[in-house]
Amino acid sequence: MAITEAEKMRKLAVVRRLEAAGFRAWPASSTGFDGTWAVRLTASFPAKRLNSVNPLDPSDNCDIAQRIERAGEAFSAFGRPIIVRQSPLAPPELVDYLDANGWERFAESIVMTADLTKLDFSASIERIPIRDTARYVEASLLVHERPSALRAGLTDILEAIRPPTGLFVRENDAGSPIAVALAIHDADLAGLLDVAVHQGARQKGIGRELVATALRYTVHKGARTGWVQVEADNAAGLSLYRSLGFTEAYRYVYRAPPGGTR
Repeated sequence: MAITEAEKMRKLAVVRRLEAAGFRAWPASSTGFDGTWAVRLTASFPAKRLNSVNPLDPSDNCDIAQRIERAGEAFSAFGRPIIVRQSPLAPPELVDYLDANGWERFAESIVMTADLTKLDFSASIERIPIRDTARYVEASLLVHERPSALRAGLTDILEAIRPPTGLFVRENDAGSPIAVALAIHDADLAGLLDVAVHQGARQKGIGRELVATALRYTVHKGARTGWVQVEADNAAGLSLYRSLGFTEAYRYVYRAPPGGTR
């Protein structure tokens, strides 16, 4: 069945709102604009979402080659290789340009949403988020097995988040962190970020319990729609969110020049 123009516009409106929420939930240290292309850069943390060109209007399609060159210069100044985050908001002409020039596709991700008023929180625990940012950072580094060199960068990101943020840490009986999650309450939206379970504690329902607990917290704060971004090859993550009632809203993929560093 063909998609009508009105349906297309409604979908793009949803994408724009979720993209904006994602930017607020995981803020880059530097965001510049070339037209409606958001050039996000963060020298202290290597996450792709924080270091990518993000086109935000399908009709903003002029001077593509020159704008890619300018963005590349900005990335070089930060010591980063240029990548483009291609969402449904990317101009078709830009996609054609990247395809024609052999830009590689990688790390396809799915943005999922759920009506939080219909979710079953019976498996969740009434848990108050911690307030100690330093404690959360240490737990996140341990659970994700990230190097300690990223401590300052992750701290800066968390302290830059403007919407109310719930920091959730699950520990084992010995007091060691085994799971983490961020719940970003942004008006009627609730974003889940940094969700992870330590590899030695997986397949025990810990992730499901922690995610449900974090979402329950945002519902008490007034959130009605939950969103999360999951890499398309993360079968366990997709299964978890689908079991909770999340469905696909749209996808995005990263693009890098041929032979470039990802």
